[in-house]
Amino acid sequence: MSIHVPEPYGSRVQDARAGHGDPQARSIPTHVTLLPPTEADPALLPAVRQHLRAVAAVQRPFRMLLQGSGTFRPVSPVVYIRVEEGAQECRVLEAEVRSGPLARELAFPYHPHVTVAHGLSDRALDAAYEKTRGFRAVFDVAEFVLSRFGADGVWRPWESFRFGSG
Repeated sequence: MSIHVPEPYGSRVQDARAGHGDPQARSIPTHVTLLPPTEADPALLPAVRQHLRAVAAVQRPFRMLLQGSGTFRPVSPVVYIRVEEGAQECRVLEAEVRSGPLARELAFPYHPHVTVAHGLSDRALDAAYEKTRGFRAVFDVAEFVLSRFGADGVWRPWESFRFGSG
């Protein structure tokens, strides 16, 4: 579950990831995660989709500002773009999505962000951090997306859940 970053920003981030040598650059749409990859029993899919529709139905669109760089190092080799505006709305959405049939524990506390480099050398992560410092994107968020992981290793949007749709 994620909030997808619209164009032209999404492609700019993917291009930056690829330029830093991130092998996942083209297999993951640019996004803010709401629920990390989670295996679900196919028999539970109707309940999951109903849950996600109910979560979206009570949400209102909000503005998101992505700006500047951050990192999870030394805990995790990740450089990201900060969510400067819309972070609280993301936290609310994450808590609602990660309940009911999708309830699970997380390995790390939730921190909304957009990954720009992951699992690369320190030198590449340092370069990504510096190059991302000037990044800025502003857009409205009116939905979140359920994606599926394909046999080819690519994440693809599967279903969107518009806010206020209930």
